[in-house]
Amino acid sequence: MKSTRWLKGLGLAALGMGLMGSIGCQTWVAGMTLPSGYYLEHRPQYFKPDPDFPLEKELATMQGQDALINGGGRPIEVPAVPAPPPAPLPPR
Repeated sequence: MKSTRWLKGLGLAALGMGLMGSIGCQTWVAGMTLPSGYYLEHRPQYFKPDPDFPLEKELATMQGQDALINGGGRPIEVPAVPAPPPAPLPPR
């Protein structure tokens, strides 16, 4: 009687392990989340490579300011002749 229960339990455990292996779900083992058996069938994801300097806009601003200070930028145009003063308002 004990051997019959033991065999049924062993058969049920083997069936359960077989189903778990054929399903292919994510598993959590020893603190790791492991992928399913079908992970190679999924479409690849693209991740843009990280830039050398993570703050691209700030770097561009600093380089632009440095170029203006060191004369590498476009000079500011100053008008040669100042604009004439505005005409006076007519009396009321």
